[in-house]
Amino acid sequence: MIRPGLDETPPFLSDSTMDFDQRLQKAIERGQRRGDAEALAEAARTVNEEELRRLHSQCRLELSEHIERCIRSLVQHFPGFQVETVYGERGWGAACRRDDVRMLGRGRRENYYSRMEMTVRPYSSLRVLEVAAKGTILNKELLTRQHYEPVADADLTKFLELIDGWALEFAELYAARC
Repeated sequence: MIRPGLDETPPFLSDSTMDFDQRLQKAIERGQRRGDAEALAEAARTVNEEELRRLHSQCRLELSEHIERCIRSLVQHFPGFQVETVYGERGWGAACRRDDVRMLGRGRRENYYSRMEMTVRPYSSLRVLEVAAKGTILNKELLTRQHYEPVADADLTKFLELIDGWALEFAELYAARC
């Protein structure tokens, strides 16, 4: 009885009349085809990696410009904040900060620090588009947000809405405490 898949002769032994040299030649040809296929796949991955980097850069530019607009809008409603552009290893975006001093009497004072920063993280081997926000109000970190999606599947509309939401959340928290 022949059991399908178990009793079949392997392809390199299928023809008993074929001599060893012919089977060897066929094995070499199969190996070369496999090597060629792997080389093509590697070339496709390289092209894909370059395309993902380009797409990340394009998204990063749009998102970082939107972040800067949101931060500048925050500053217009809360005098005393200073705006700074963020770029480099931490990512690209913007931040605003403010230092306050409260006099307690008898020469005593308290220093308070408030800051909102939003950045688009640099491209990495994870191949994701990532946005992060951190907000500190009167020396207390009250807002830490992060969102990421694969670069190839990233929905910029969703990222823009999150950035807007985080800026609004910081504004509400700041207004409630100051």
